[in-house]
Formats: sequence, structure tokens, C-alpha cells
Amino acid sequence: MERFDRFMAGANAAYYANQDFAADFVTAPELTQVFGELLGAWAKTVWEMMGAPADIILAEAGPGSGALMADALRAWAAPRVHFIETSPRLRAAQAKRVPHAVWHASLATLPEAPLILLANEFLDALPVRQFIRREAGWMERWVKAGVYAEFPAEYTLPDDPVGSVREINEAALDFCEELARRDAVGLFLDYGPMHSAIGSSVQAISHGKFADPLGEPGTADVTAHVDFEAIALHCNAQGPVKQNAFLTSLGLFQRTEYLALRNPARAFALRQAAERLTAPEAMGSLFKAMVLCPKGFPTLPGFE
Repeated sequence: MERFDRFMAGANAAYYANQDFAADFVTAPELTQVFGELLGAWAKTVWEMMGAPADIILAEAGPGSGALMADALRAWAAPRVHFIETSPRLRAAQAKRVPHAVWHASLATLPEAPLILLANEFLDALPVRQFIRREAGWMERWVKAGVYAEFPAEYTLPDDPVGSVREINEAALDFCEELARRDAVGLFLDYGPMHSAIGSSVQAISHGKFADPLGEPGTADVTAHVDFEAIALHCNAQGPVKQNAFLTSLGLFQRTEYLALRNPARAFALRQAAERLTAPEAMGSLFKAMVLCPKGFPTLPGFE
């Protein structure tokens, strides 16, 4: 038996070490090269706003196949590229696309230097603790033999109605607070509501379909909505803003149309991808963009 967040952490570590996530879901960098190119151009602008330090590090947390960074580097050939990745299988895939990258198991081992960090669909895979309100008070969820078990919660939580569920992502908060202690700007694109909300958001995807989050660990990608408001309360943040507003302001449709006209065979796929990234009923509204930066930092592109 183990606490739910520890179960989730172990399940996802096994999943990304052994499973091909491309068979289960498609992320924005896999949909279109424009996504990574826009983030590369965004990072270059931020570097210039930082005073163009020569020792700048461009890092990515949870880089997946390496597609995002490979596309970003076409827009800005950052001199030092670092990845935060624990899966040996994914590291090998990333090395094929960005062979000069340096890999780390955590943010803690990145060199102390000016840093721009990109993270797309990274925070949602970090483990959450789950609490449910019972008549006697708040209980925390544990996992035992594929079902939930409950024990009295150590947290002090609001007096929500009986049956309410709350999620706390300590791992995401710890990561963001550690980033905030550095000379860093971190851009996060992920899914979740604008404001903190009650309710269970944990879900699992296996073979492209929804699955039981408590099923066989390592066979499904287990995620939860990102609590952007909670992170913003702990760190200096700009946003969140909806992904469609962010990408549109960076020139998603202009760049897409430029590539479509130059590559007629890919035109439909490029335009369809841009629509999927921005349509409210697709990824445009559910996904948000938020940036962590030092206090007093000027308003960043996309967050005007």
C-alpha cells in the first residue's frame, strides 16, 4: 500500500521508461514544427530581455521525443542546451534530434547560470496528493491492490461539502519554487483551469483510450490538471493565459501559412494542426501558458 502521489510517480516513471507515448497521445510539438519554432523565437527574445548573457542555458523539462527543442533551435541556436529527463529510452530518442544536449535527472543539477526553461505538458504528469471530505473530516487517498484506501489527512483543508475532492501537487510546487530561486525564466504550457477548483482531475490514457488510473502501473500515462493559481501564489508569475491567445500573439497562423504556401503537400496538415492548437473545443482553451520570472521583469511576449 502506498500514498496516491507515490503510486502515481512510480506508475509514470515506469510508463515513460518502457512505453511509446506516441501510441497513446499526441503533443503539440508532434503536431507541427511551428509550435517549437515559436517557442524558440520566444526564448531568444527573452534572452535579449535578460541582457543577452553569454552563458545562457536553454533547458527543457520533460522533452519527450526532442521534437520541441529541435524545432526551437532552428529559431534560436542557443549555445547551451540541457534536458531534464529520467527515462533512458527517451534520452536516446532525444539524443538523435539534439545530440549536443546535456541531460539531468532533476533541476537541481543544472549549472548555476542564467536559464530559460521550456516545459510543455510536464507539470500535469507530476504526482498529486488526493484528499476526499468525509463526514468525520478530510481523508487522504492511498492505493492498495488496485483500489483506493483512505486515512485521516494531515493537511488543513477548507471546509468543503462532504464528498468533495481536492488535489495538491507538491512536486509541481517544489519544482517551480526551485526554479524561482534561480536566475531563470520558465515557460509552462499545460492543461488545467485558470483558478483552483475542487474535484478529481486524475485520468489515465492507455493505447489511445481512457483507462483505470489504478490499473497495472506502467501501462498508462496518469495525469492531473495543473493548479496554475496555486503555483502563482507561491512564485512570481505572468499568466496564465489561454494557449490560443498565447500562440496567436506569437504568430502561429502567420508562420503556419508561410510554411503551407511553401509546402503545398503539407499545407492541410499544417493548417489543421494550428486549428487544433487554438480551437476552444480542442486544445485552445483547456491548455494554458504561464511564465515564472524574477520580480520586476518586464511583461513577456504573449502575456501582454
